[in-house]
Amino acid sequence: MTREVQDISNASEIPGAAGSLAIEQAVVRQIHRFAQANDAHDHDALAAMFTQDGTFARPTAPGAPVCGREAIRAFFRDRPARRTRHVMANTVVDVLGASRARARSYVVLYSGERGETVLVGDFDDELHLEPDGVWRFVSRRGSLAFAE
Repeated sequence: MTREVQDISNASEIPGAAGSLAIEQAVVRQIHRFAQANDAHDHDALAAMFTQDGTFARPTAPGAPVCGREAIRAFFRDRPARRTRHVMANTVVDVLGASRARARSYVVLYSGERGETVLVGDFDDELHLEPDGVWRFVSRRGSLAFAE
């Protein structure tokens, strides 16, 4: 997949190298925390990772996003519990400004009692630095790399 070239029309908003690295680290950490909270069935932590009007689309249903923090909380709370491990890899973060970033990651999902079901996909994320200093997902859209 080809990524679009970063728009530098807001160059005055883009932090220097040290700031960009700190943003990249914070975004990658949030992506990893999402995977861990998902595996722990911590629906409150998952919902708190989104802006109030954030959207989430799981890789198996990319065309059916869940919209809004409370709807995301209910989505994760109400789905059946299952044993999973989400492994995030190859994350690339584009810093779009001091409070905006975009990321793309690969995900490998192992599920079942012995991890016998494996899905491979991607997540395309947009994040915003909120006034409380927390990077939150504005949009998190999953997709599968291989059809079932």
